Amino acid sequence: MKYYFEKTTDYAFDEAVEKVTEELKKEGFGILTEIDVRATLKKKLDVDFRKYQILGACNPPFAHKALQAENKIGAMLPCNVIVQETEYGKTEVAAVDPVMSMQAVENDQLAVIAKEIRSKLEKVIQSV
Repeated sequence: MKYYFEKTTDYAFDEAVEKVTEELKKEGFGILTEIDVRATLKKKLDVDFRKYQILGACNPPFAHKALQAENKIGAMLPCNVIVQETEYGKTEVAAVDPVMSMQAVENDQLAVIAKEIRSKLEKVIQSV
């Protein structure tokens, strides 16, 4: 079962991060966290890794609705979006499918919210 949706682009890595951030803003998302996986692995393990960034995206109105529907759902927030170099000189962007990640929580109200968020994240990925 696929838990994400993705797109490979010709953007350089930094351009892709910028473009994804812009597209997220258009859909009402802000970036709460940015994790530079490459730098973290180098610092903590002294290993080399490809450029890989995790963006913790949050749409406050939808987060509020989700928290009202399910008070422990904060354990599954924010929605992660990744940007990573591929071995062919391209850049891939991917986002978690909130419907798939929320299906373990048996809450019909939350399922409706997850579908709305999925639609917005799919639009972001396809717009990059």
